[in-house]
Amino acid sequence: MPDYEMLKVALEGIEFSDAPGLIKQKSRDFYWYSPILKEELENVRADIVVSPADEAELIRVLKAAYALGVPVTARGGGTGNYGQCMPLSGGIVLDMLKMDQILLVEKGRVIAKPGVNMAALDKHLRAVSDQELRFHPSTNGSSSLAGFICGGSGGVGSIHWGTLRELGNILRLRVVTLEAEPQVLELTGDDIQKVAHAYGTNGIITEVELPLAPAYDWVDVILGFGDYLDAARFADAASQSSGMLLKELAVIDAPAPFDYFLRHKPFLQEGEAVVLMMVAPQSIGAVEALAGLMGAAIRFRSDRDAEGLQLPHVYALAWNHTTLRALKLDEGITYLQVLYPGPDHLAQIARMHELAGPDVNHHLELIRFGGGIQYTELPILHTQSKERIAELIALYEANGCVIFDPHRYTLEEGGMKQTDAVQLNFKRQTDPKGLLNPGKMIAWDDPDYDFTQARTYFFRGLAGQEG
Repeated sequence: MPDYEMLKVALEGIEFSDAPGLIKQKSRDFYWYSPILKEELENVRADIVVSPADEAELIRVLKAAYALGVPVTARGGGTGNYGQCMPLSGGIVLDMLKMDQILLVEKGRVIAKPGVNMAALDKHLRAVSDQELRFHPSTNGSSSLAGFICGGSGGVGSIHWGTLRELGNILRLRVVTLEAEPQVLELTGDDIQKVAHAYGTNGIITEVELPLAPAYDWVDVILGFGDYLDAARFADAASQSSGMLLKELAVIDAPAPFDYFLRHKPFLQEGEAVVLMMVAPQSIGAVEALAGLMGAAIRFRSDRDAEGLQLPHVYALAWNHTTLRALKLDEGITYLQVLYPGPDHLAQIARMHELAGPDVNHHLELIRFGGGIQYTELPILHTQSKERIAELIALYEANGCVIFDPHRYTLEEGGMKQTDAVQLNFKRQTDPKGLLNPGKMIAWDDPDYDFTQARTYFFRGLAGQEG
């Protein structure tokens, strides 16, 4: 058991707290989206919350943690959905939000500290340079920059720019290791992938350099369709329209829009599927033309219908916010994360719409990846039964879909990142004692784990969190 009194002495002059209420708050993310994770992770707690103000303080924290054998789990805004920043072995929760400075803005790039709020960063970029981030999560109002890099994959803007894993969407990361004498590393090119979407298991990010895009006064558009597959066909046509500049493109089947988008409800029709779009002003005419050609009804346009109304942006109805809005009104639901491999996307979507059953409310997010359009899905499941969730996962997989399982807390089981020899060797370099976010990388904790077995991985450190 680490000596936390000795740790407190080593942290003199650095902000820390062992107040139970704060510890509980900072040991949580949105893991409760999943009834499975809610049961497994409910009792997870840190032992202390430490809030470094700069890189020098961070190095002191990591040096002390290494000497005393204290686990360290970095945390940003805590908006992840599957326990990415939850301290499975207790120890330190490293609250990075004080490190929130914007260091440089110039044409095409920004350099900022890890704890900067993403919405605040975008607002600053617009004010000083008429630029914006290429993409951000739907939770950008509370998300931190490095939290998005470590736990996210894509989001609002991915219809144009792709995802974080594509070369060029992250320019540079500055990372501190957890060793006897912590090192500061500068990662560029493909080396960035050693840390991106790694849940803070391979070093603590202290600086991020990202590319920027020109800022637009994006117009929120909601289109109504009597049939979900007609909505999907419209979105497919819009995604293939090279001259149309979009920042968000989603399809959500009835009854979710009318039931859950309460502040937009006056503009919606019961029983309709919708397409959600963020459109550059110069592309509105093209959207109107396509809507006319494909029989779509424009139910809402923010440039004409939102005056005097305090409405959320349309991106706050999309991505994981769709599920969040549903959960606020129906605690008995959960969700999945699905990829439809090409090239027969629409046929696969139609097949799963027929097979999945009435307890699945379909929700597509269209993204650009590898130069082409990919179709992801975040279906709302009107069930919390482990058996039914497993049945639906098996059904999707049997029909050629890929599942990124949001009911798992490890890198490998979530499916968006696999731990190879390069990843493991980098962790041996940056975290030789395995103190960074323990329990999230199966290949480190159990190299012989059999991924073909039916049961899921259960980190041994969770046993100490029960009760």
